[in-house]
Amino acid sequence: MEVYIKSVINQWGSYKSNAEKTFVQLTDDQLFWQANEESNSIATIVKHMHGNMLSRWTDFLVSDGEKAWRKRDDEFENDLTTRAGIMQLWEEGWACAINAIKDLKDADLDREIWIRGESHSVLDAIQRQLAHYPYHIGQIVFLGKLQVGNKWDSLSIPKGKSKEFNEKMKKK
Repeated sequence: MEVYIKSVINQWGSYKSNAEKTFVQLTDDQLFWQANEESNSIATIVKHMHGNMLSRWTDFLVSDGEKAWRKRDDEFENDLTTRAGIMQLWEEGWACAINAIKDLKDADLDREIWIRGESHSVLDAIQRQLAHYPYHIGQIVFLGKLQVGNKWDSLSIPKGKSKEFNEKMKKK
């Protein structure tokens, strides 16, 4: 696997893991919670990411990344009802994205593809998604942390624990 593609897959894996570490801290009801009518639930964000991933990465080298079959507006309907349904979309979306790029070579990165009728290099399309996915995963983590409150299990260095962490690292 080419170095850049391996790096992208590792980054996506890290982002994916942060969302999954959030999912396990939440009740089923919390996955569907909306702050208000205009906000998205975690389930809705997952549904949107799934739609985006399938649209962008299905036959991405030969067809526009905004597929005619995609119903983007429907992605924001809060109609998922189970954790299993959320997780099915989550895994299917990530599998589509990773499978689409895992065999690319460095020479493929300059190839021209299309998204919404606009020309992009494969590299630019990947970079675009390297920004898009963590944007939404940040929303997922924020919504999770907001709901769990002081029972939140930090995904990084817990608040107030930087000094301990630094001391521990010095000993390694």
